[in-house]
Amino acid sequence: MANARSSKRATYRCSECGWETGKWVGRCGECQAWGSVAEAAAPIGRTPAAPVSTAAVPIGTVSVTESERRTSGVPELDRVLGGGLVPGAAILLAGEPGVGKSTLLLEVAAQTARYGRRALYVTGEESASQVRLRADRTNAIQDELYLAAETDLGAVLTHIEETRPELIVVDSVQTIGASGVEGVPGGVTQVREVAAALIRVAKTRNITTVVVGHVTKDGAIAGPRVLEHLVDVVLHFEGARDSRFRMVRAMKNRFGPVDEVGCFDLSSEGIVAVTDPSGLFVETHHVSVPGTCVTVTMEGRRPLLAEIQALTVLGAEERAKRTTSGLDGSRLAMILAVLQRHARVGLSGRDVFASTVGGARISDPAADLAMALAVASSQTGTPTPRGVVALGEIGLAGELRRVRDLDQRLSEAARLGFTVAVVPADPGTPVPNRPHERDVDGMRVFEVHSISAALEFLRLV
Repeated sequence: MANARSSKRATYRCSECGWETGKWVGRCGECQAWGSVAEAAAPIGRTPAAPVSTAAVPIGTVSVTESERRTSGVPELDRVLGGGLVPGAAILLAGEPGVGKSTLLLEVAAQTARYGRRALYVTGEESASQVRLRADRTNAIQDELYLAAETDLGAVLTHIEETRPELIVVDSVQTIGASGVEGVPGGVTQVREVAAALIRVAKTRNITTVVVGHVTKDGAIAGPRVLEHLVDVVLHFEGARDSRFRMVRAMKNRFGPVDEVGCFDLSSEGIVAVTDPSGLFVETHHVSVPGTCVTVTMEGRRPLLAEIQALTVLGAEERAKRTTSGLDGSRLAMILAVLQRHARVGLSGRDVFASTVGGARISDPAADLAMALAVASSQTGTPTPRGVVALGEIGLAGELRRVRDLDQRLSEAARLGFTVAVVPADPGTPVPNRPHERDVDGMRVFEVHSISAALEFLRLV
């Protein structure tokens, strides 16, 4: 009897994140949203057995020709996807407002139509004339590119039935509503239903489907977490508002690697793939200046050169300032402590400012050594030698630690004209009186064991 009563008990669900509770509350216990918890519909009973659409067959007899990749027309996007668009794949592209999601996907749709394959672009955020203006500006007018401005799921499915495209772009999933489903467009229930319907069509008709997703102020994908589980590929579109540089990063990919990034340049003429972005993050100095050092970071499997700049000045307040742009502030604070304790670089009472060139965001520990050298160079007023690149992780004891893909990083630096590299030595080798030297692609590589040894070798102390 008690079990019967408990099974009929009301359930309350948050419309923002899907959190459930047995009683009504004014504030969601998961996402902390106010007024979003409401009584959920009664659960449906057991689903009876139903006829199957196709019989189960041995996996070895399944044909793979229908799922062969085809290019998106944008090489950098193909790189992130693992080779191109897979028919029947569901792709979620998320990013902040104004980062260029619509521009990128309009270019993908236009390139698909340019190859003679029909594409359907569904916009729920703009009118058809607004999208046409962007298409004129970016040269995306193609006969096989169809455009529909709809916010109703039923109408979108009708457009798919009538046009029979090979690529569908829905911008965005939060603006499409399903009639007969509780909640407002963008809510948990609506997003789940819309995404499920679009994915169902994509799988049954073998149509590549790309949906645009909004992000929260914290940078996470808005809507229920189930949205990320439903799709095959999750892409994040990143970029600073004050920079034209954009990056697409794969967070989930059932058809390829998840450690690849694509680089783009966003301008008024549209979005262009950047196949060699290293030059964007390195400033060309005609004379040597103190406070700069170049490092090599890894974005996925791609090495990128980045320049770190530092400035140390006498602080006007009792507490010294530590300001960063594009770098981790806590990482900088740790490096400054190591410099003072193990390298005799006096930074007490000095304000330290550190930033990257070109809006690059660096979280790779391999940039520690370059950050330390830039700070020491600014403090002593001695420029780092020209043509030098530095990479290595710094430990709290002042030791340098090896980083992954070292030879690939060095090859990239050598390709761009750098002649000297300072890197960590192998931990098992004895500490020599002078750095061990070797050659990588014509570049002289010096291996050191500690930050103090690196500073002494470059004569920055």
